[in-house]
Amino acid sequence: MPSSDNRGKLFIVGIGPGRTEQLTGRAKEAILESDIIIGNDFYLRLVEDLAEGKEVIRSSMGREVERARRCVELAREKKVCMVSGGDPGVYGMASIVLEVLEHDASVIDYEVVPGVTAATAAASLAGSPLSGDYVTLSLSDLLTPWEVICKRMDCAFQMGVPVAVYNPKSRGRPDNLAQALTIALKYRDDDVPVTVVKNAFRDEQEVRFFTLKSLFLDDSFVDMRSIVIIGGDESRIGTIGEKDMMITPRGYDRKYVY
Repeated sequence: MPSSDNRGKLFIVGIGPGRTEQLTGRAKEAILESDIIIGNDFYLRLVEDLAEGKEVIRSSMGREVERARRCVELAREKKVCMVSGGDPGVYGMASIVLEVLEHDASVIDYEVVPGVTAATAAASLAGSPLSGDYVTLSLSDLLTPWEVICKRMDCAFQMGVPVAVYNPKSRGRPDNLAQALTIALKYRDDDVPVTVVKNAFRDEQEVRFFTLKSLFLDDSFVDMRSIVIIGGDESRIGTIGEKDMMITPRGYDRKYVY
């Protein structure tokens, strides 16, 4: 039978884009309440002001399973905060930590603390491109076979809704975005708007607007720190003052006069 005498607690915290002002109040509380902070070194550096005076365990990309096991082990006796970028339940650490907990012999008190995920952070800087239904897809094939990703993309782009693309391109897979755009062009017009947001709410933040065809012809701006939002059938680029924006209308114009 599982033991129930654990004195610790495990927080799985989404820190959003990373700046302190983008954290939820509960995320800040969980970090401050914890004895130990563990996570990927990149994300830990974004919240290091909140981790002052605490034990900090740094890890690197590709060691998620090891990190999950370590935080579960430590949470038997202490309050531990597993830091995850964005929202921990959206391409974050919640899944693997909960899977480890599921197979663990101890009953550990845990809490998943949501955060601002990359798609919504990028969308807010672009305007309002994800106003209604939309799809999120990751182009990382480290855990998902590429043929499965292609099948999902084929279905998604037929739907006519915006698609927010995570992990669009890296040095290890430089051609995945081009293949995704090729599939998109099977179902969408060349001039469908696309927004690329790089380093949302972080240093070196950049927002650029493209058409589907122009990004297909030159995707050199895109990197691993980018989110690519491919517009749906009704998405468009507009201007407020001197500021460009991408908007996907929800349909108010079909029902109301404004």
